Amino acid sequence: MPDFDLLVIGAGAAGLSVAAGAAQLGVKTALVERDRMGGDCLNIGCVPSKALLAAAHTANAIRGAGRFGLRVAAPEVDWDAVRSHVQSVIAAIAPNDSEARFTGLGVTVLRGEARFTGRDRVSVDGKTLTAKRFVIAAGSRAVVPPIPGLAGIAHWTNANLFDLAERPDHLLILGGGPIGLEMADAFTGLGCRVTVIEAASIANRDDPELVAGLRLALTRRGVTILEGEPVASAEPGPVLMLRDGRRIAGSHVLVAVGRRPNLEALNLEAAGVATSRSGIVTDAGLRSPGNRRVYAVGDIADPVGIGPRAFTHVGLYHAGIVIRRALFRLPAKLDYAALPHVTYTNPELAQTGMTEAEAREAGRSIRILRWPLAENDRAVTERDEDGLVKLIVSGNRVIGAGILAPNAGEMIGQWTLAISRKIPLSALAGMIAPYPTRSEAGKRAAGSYFAAQLFSDRTKALVRFLGCLP
Repeated sequence: MPDFDLLVIGAGAAGLSVAAGAAQLGVKTALVERDRMGGDCLNIGCVPSKALLAAAHTANAIRGAGRFGLRVAAPEVDWDAVRSHVQSVIAAIAPNDSEARFTGLGVTVLRGEARFTGRDRVSVDGKTLTAKRFVIAAGSRAVVPPIPGLAGIAHWTNANLFDLAERPDHLLILGGGPIGLEMADAFTGLGCRVTVIEAASIANRDDPELVAGLRLALTRRGVTILEGEPVASAEPGPVLMLRDGRRIAGSHVLVAVGRRPNLEALNLEAAGVATSRSGIVTDAGLRSPGNRRVYAVGDIADPVGIGPRAFTHVGLYHAGIVIRRALFRLPAKLDYAALPHVTYTNPELAQTGMTEAEAREAGRSIRILRWPLAENDRAVTERDEDGLVKLIVSGNRVIGAGILAPNAGEMIGQWTLAISRKIPLSALAGMIAPYPTRSEAGKRAAGSYFAAQLFSDRTKALVRFLGCLP
């Protein structure tokens, strides 16, 4: 008999969710973790970055108090206190992901490096364990590009950024994706000079119309953004040389150009598990075609024809798929038609479903509905009118939505539900939204679809006719 029914490798968000669900269903479960419980999200990712952003956004709110007629002193940033705030937030959430909690749920927690030695067995620091099924949730790590000279200078990634003992004077950020833009917003708000250097265009997976508004907001707050500017080499200083010959000097360098799956230590060849540059190759149900005992979830999963998605909420979604397939034997599979993602700058940039470009590339017949925040009463009252709600509509259904607004991540949920459940646009336009809220902007955008028909000459004639009746 195998030692365990289910063995999970990796105690990040995805692995923890699988282990917790399986153990509470009575499945004999083991969880292997070589580093810290909670993985990247808790320790060096989502949690500390949002805590740092909260401090920066509060500082910016103080600086902007004058627009409400309030006179306050400029905020003084105590870097040690900010770091303490970030660490205290991690400490507050850590018990939810702790070894003690999972042991209490009935999970056998093993600390060490897992390495496959066969199709149905792994070695954890020299001890062989067998299982009926395996779930690999080993995650990913930051990529450091092979830029000449970069390895010879001090540089940071999200893995060590939150350990900075001193506040950067001038932070150079390589990469204009979500991590790069969020950290640009955070460090600018905390009083640092920031330059973002992006080889292509910032936020290039998002709708360019919404990205334009975010670019403007960041540059207004002092972030220097250089786009279409590949870095040719790096020198001590640090100094980054661009391909056009310009030299950009700073005090610190943050590398945020992408992620790489943590495959090397797993010895997946011994298990017959195929891999790609992006992770472990799976079917749409997250199962390895080469070894049907093995599933992959989270950043490390690379479903054929779908591709990886490096978001914590995707890892949680993956966990549900695997629980249904592996334990309940249900034909669950991935569906990313309504997958939301958010860049947590101020304003936030949230997207779900198709962008306009994706819909046109797919040959969909679409109509674009917009509602600017400048015409939203809540935004006006708070003197924060930059932003836009943009809906991609096909027929009488929303197939994509993008929002640039404060707390856009909180607003995008209703559109994710609308897409996934194929809710008619008429129902969304008829929704009763509380006044005044920014969510009214989405209702107004949906309602604009029917405006021309509602106020047409034909409708006016009908109203006149009905008015003649007793």
